[in-house]
Amino acid sequence: MNALALKVPPVAQVIITAAAMYGVSKMVPALTFSLNGSTVLAVALGVVGLSLGIMGVTQFRIAQTTPNPQALEKVSSLVTSGVYQYSRNPMYVGLVLILLGWAFYLSHFLAFVLLPIFILYMTRFQIQPEERMMAQKFGKTYQDYLNKVRRWI
Repeated sequence: MNALALKVPPVAQVIITAAAMYGVSKMVPALTFSLNGSTVLAVALGVVGLSLGIMGVTQFRIAQTTPNPQALEKVSSLVTSGVYQYSRNPMYVGLVLILLGWAFYLSHFLAFVLLPIFILYMTRFQIQPEERMMAQKFGKTYQDYLNKVRRWI
């Protein structure tokens, strides 16, 4: 397993990315753009992202398992209902939407460039290690779920 795998909590990754987005927006002000309604769009994306996260955590609570990605050994059940019917990682999709909203709020081109970097990092160092553990723990049931529901959306 890679040394970075599962080491940095997803919320910390979001904070780091959001700070980097802010930083680049201040360092290179020439790449700022103007979009009517960008603040409204930013808030809407943030609300949808937060809602997805809450729905994901709620499904984990209903299933009486941990939503903590740093405590994978405590996972006691495979959650496939609710928002997990549409995405295997709705909480991470929610984080991306929050960052997308932040990028619109900043209205800076480089802020958007950091989004795919966040997604690639999350996929490689968070989601793939989680998937390996879930495959070991839940076997064919998890494999069937992988075949039915997409990783992101």
